[in-house]
Formats: sequence, C-alpha cells, structure tokens
Amino acid sequence: MTVLHRAPGPRAHRGPAAPGAPRPAAAPGITRSAAAPTATRRAAAAAPVGTASSPAGAVSRRAALRGRARAIAPGLALALAVAAVATVVGQHVPLVGSAVPGAVIGAAIALTVKPGARLAPGLKWASGTVLQCSVVLLGAQLSIAEAARVGVSSLPVMLGTLAVCLGAAWLYGRLLGITGDLRTLIGVGTGICGGSAIAAAAPVIEAASTDVAYAISTIFLFNIAAVLAFPLLGHALGMSQQSFGLFAGTAVNDTSSVVATATTYGAAATSHAVVVKLVRTLMIIPICLGLAALTERKRRRAASPGGAPPAMAGLTSSGQRTSARSAPGPAARMSPARVIKLVPWFLIGFVVMAAVNSAGVIPAAAHAPLQHVSVFLVAVALSAIGLSTNVPALRKAGPKPLLLGALLWVTVAAASLGLQALTGTL
Repeated sequence: MTVLHRAPGPRAHRGPAAPGAPRPAAAPGITRSAAAPTATRRAAAAAPVGTASSPAGAVSRRAALRGRARAIAPGLALALAVAAVATVVGQHVPLVGSAVPGAVIGAAIALTVKPGARLAPGLKWASGTVLQCSVVLLGAQLSIAEAARVGVSSLPVMLGTLAVCLGAAWLYGRLLGITGDLRTLIGVGTGICGGSAIAAAAPVIEAASTDVAYAISTIFLFNIAAVLAFPLLGHALGMSQQSFGLFAGTAVNDTSSVVATATTYGAAATSHAVVVKLVRTLMIIPICLGLAALTERKRRRAASPGGAPPAMAGLTSSGQRTSARSAPGPAARMSPARVIKLVPWFLIGFVVMAAVNSAGVIPAAAHAPLQHVSVFLVAVALSAIGLSTNVPALRKAGPKPLLLGALLWVTVAAASLGLQALTGTL
C-alpha cells in the first residue's frame, strides 16, 4: 500500500517558543503578505539578485555611484579651488586668462607638496571629463555651417603640419637613436592630439607600457610650454583671432592645451581652434589604420622563414632591446567597432550642440553664460593637469625623448606658421 506523505508546511505558533528551541526554517518568511497572488510571488522569486531590475541591483548601483562620488570629491574640490584662484588672477590680468594660472598654480603645488593617491581619481576626472564637457559647451557658440567652413578651410594647414610632424619624428628619432615605438608615439601625440592619440596608437603597435609613459610625460611638458608661450608669440606677430585659432588648433598637442591656449587669446580664437582641433582629432582613425597595417606586415615578415624569430623581433642589430616586452603579443585588430570607438564622445557632443544652436534652440542670451561656464571648466581641467605633474616620470624619461619632443614642438609650430603664410591665412 502506498503511503502519501504530506510535505511539511509552516505552522502558526500560538505561544512563545521554549528558550533555546530552534525556530522552524520557514517561520521567518511567513507574514501577512504570504497571501499575495502566486504569480506575483513567483515573479519576485524569478528576479535574479543584483540584476538591474531587482531592488538589490538598484541598491548596488547607488552604492557604486556614491563610492565613485566619494573617490572623486577630494581631487575635484582641490581643482575647483585652484581654478577659483586662477579665475581671480585672470580677471586682474586678462592677458593670461584663467587656464594658464590654473596650470602654473597646480604645478607649483604638485612640486611643493605632491598630491597623494586619495586625490588622484578626482584630478583624473577633472582633467578628462570636465575638459571634455567644456569642449561640448563650446559647440553652443557655433553653427554647423560655420564649423564645416572652418574645418574645410583648415585642411591644407592641418594636413601639412601632420605630414611634417610624422616625417620629422621619423628623421629626428633615427638621428637621436630613439626606438621605433617611442618615436612613433611621440610623433603621433605631437601631430594629432597628445595623450588620446598615444592611448589609441599604443595597442595597435604593441607598444610597451614604459614607452607609453615616456611619450605622455614628454607630450605633457610641451603642452604646458605651448599654453605659456604661444599666446605671447601670437601677440608679438599681431595674429588675428582666426589665424591664431588655426595656429593653436594645428600646433598644440592635446585638446585641453589647445582650448587653454586659445582661451587666453580670445573667444573667437577659441571657437576657431576647437573646430580645427576636433577635425584634426579625426586623423586618429586613418593613422591607426596605417599603423595596424605596418604592424601586421612586420609580424608576417618576422614569421616568414627568412625573417627574424618572433622572440628577436624586438631587438636591434646591435642586440639592444627596443622595448620592455619580451615577445610581441597579438596586435589590436582595427575592426569597425574599434574604428567607431576611436571617435571621441565629446566630438559627437560638440557637433550635436552646434546642431542644436543652428536650429535656434539655444537662445542668444544663453551664449555668454555658457561661454563663461566653459572657460571656468577649462581652468578646472588645467588646474588638475598641473596638480598631476609627474616630475619623476619626466626625469626617468631621460633627455632624448624630451629633446625629440622639443624638436617636434618647434618644427610643428614653424610648419603651421609657414603654411599659413603660404596659404594666405596668417
């Protein structure tokens, strides 16, 4: 005979449990809400813990955002304080603006009292995201037609300076005996857009991390030099707002430094320089595609029967290793998705803001306040960059990369001025 056993279920307890007696496992889950519809209970039970649709997932996201905000707050607060002081200095000395004092004050603080690791997340966020937001706001000052006109008119000078820079990097690097990867990174960083171009090109050419650090340190030094020296040079040459904007957009490396340099010169120069710089930034895509093709050809040549063994591909004829890696790893493939990722988000934001302004959505009365906010954000970003000055990295890089950076800096500036003179835009 088959005996049917009833599954144990929760029982209501009419009185308090005896001291020390174990509670039934099901008791804690029994409440008056147990009478809820079965479908509702099943749906709640089916929701995975920690997913976006579950309460635990929402709590986790909020906790992560609060943690991120707490990490960013100290460094960002310091950058804001330095930028506020720099803004006061800029109001009393309009010639230097607020970006240059921010960078100088920040660097002086970094040299005197090195900011600790606690400030690093905020300084990084201020020097990157805050600067990119300022570029997006600058789009509110332009129309799509004006941006297209400036971009097309700047192409001869922009492409000419890029070609001169890459050729000079190859020549100067060989003369100075600087290894191929480091030479390429400094050349690409100087010719296109500083640290962003270096970060994009490094995985394509399989560059060692030490070469990336050296290149970024070198580029950073001459970004600061450009912010300090180029406005004085522009005033000495009597350059117009448009010609100086073209000069800054083609001869200064990093986007932040382009904006800071042009902001010091004038609002019209800033708008012009930003458009030129953003068009120049797009050159990351064809340059990375070309570098990927060259890297793949070198790889195939090294793997061929008559080529060098893979383990020796990083050695020169004299036996000196050209990078810190022991053997080449897989090169970053330039897939369509990777090509799309090379386009900076703030460039898209800049174009969208220009389109919104062209449609008349942004009232004319809002242009001046938006410009003031953008200028202050530039001061915040440059203050953070100054506070992030890494003197040991610059010392470790040695004199040769710095000399290559200096030669390229002067060469690109001379090429920009020379091409402007030839094309009648100076």
